[in-house]
Amino acid sequence: MVRLKEICKVDWGNTNLTKAAYTEGGEYLGVSATGCDGKFNYYDFEAYTPVISAIGANCGKMFLPQRKFVAIKNTITLVPHDCIDGKYLYYAMINNRIPKRGGGQPFISKSDTENYEIPCPSLSIQREIVRIFDILSSIIKSRQQQLQKLDELVKARFVELFGDPRINPNKYPVCQLSDYIVFLTSGSRGWAQYCADDGTEWFITIKNVKGCHIETDNMQPINAPDNAEAKRTKVQKGDLLISITADLGRTGVVTKEIAEHGAYINQHLTCIRLKQDVLNPLYVAYFMESPAGKEQFESKNQSAVKAGLNFNSINSLRLMVPPLDDQNAFVDFIKQTDKSKVAVQKALDEAQLLFDSLMQKYFG
Repeated sequence: MVRLKEICKVDWGNTNLTKAAYTEGGEYLGVSATGCDGKFNYYDFEAYTPVISAIGANCGKMFLPQRKFVAIKNTITLVPHDCIDGKYLYYAMINNRIPKRGGGQPFISKSDTENYEIPCPSLSIQREIVRIFDILSSIIKSRQQQLQKLDELVKARFVELFGDPRINPNKYPVCQLSDYIVFLTSGSRGWAQYCADDGTEWFITIKNVKGCHIETDNMQPINAPDNAEAKRTKVQKGDLLISITADLGRTGVVTKEIAEHGAYINQHLTCIRLKQDVLNPLYVAYFMESPAGKEQFESKNQSAVKAGLNFNSINSLRLMVPPLDDQNAFVDFIKQTDKSKVAVQKALDEAQLLFDSLMQKYFG
């Protein structure tokens, strides 16, 4: 193990520069505590010189600019000596444990960074390790891009089938959501007392509702009480959930798996039970997450300080209503795409697991 100051020059980024110094259209990168997010007309460092975020939410995070760059205030640069490969240094520092100091605004010091220790094998071994991590990083990035493309494919299919909802080129009927609501409620407050690691049911929070789906991986287990409040907030298959505070308009539809397991919603979500002989809930979810839906959520936000929607706002949401057969055809396409996403996600998880295990093997 060697200290960083023995194998590279550890120094602050330019403490006189902030993001205000960025130059539009500059040829070289600007690197701040939040990443490679600006441009300059000149450079101070060569490409593949590692940079550490030295303060704030990203404190300790590593960046590896792939072009010549300028590092500004609140960064620490690691300029490698001849004995160390720059990309190896970056990989060795990804999971660094440099002490974070300060309270609400954490920071790392130059001194702690200089004295941080990493393994330093021969250059040939370093480059072999870099080759392995480069391959895995490429695979992970490719899988992530595949998932993104599949999401884009569904959105494109929506427009292909129904047109842009803001224009409604097919002249579908446009109705208020209230015309098709059978049941509407919001979730429960103060249920922390019922949360338990050995809980037999789930408590759905806003973090579980994303991209028209409800994620179960990090669902909070709960032992729900046997009372009217629990009966009111327990979800059923096909219920449409919409976030009504914070990040407005996130949607998800309750699946058979979730309903059979037993699940309840918290106060940041509303549960909408629809007339499913007219509206497919998953079609409605995708409509609400389209630009036409998001614009409505923004316009109906009840507060400029703290985002929020009330039941009147939910009831007054407007949407175009294509024939149910067309909605169902779109939902069938989503289900086929979801199968592809499951396979890609599995491959991504396996690649990430291998990456993490090798990080532990080589760098501890």
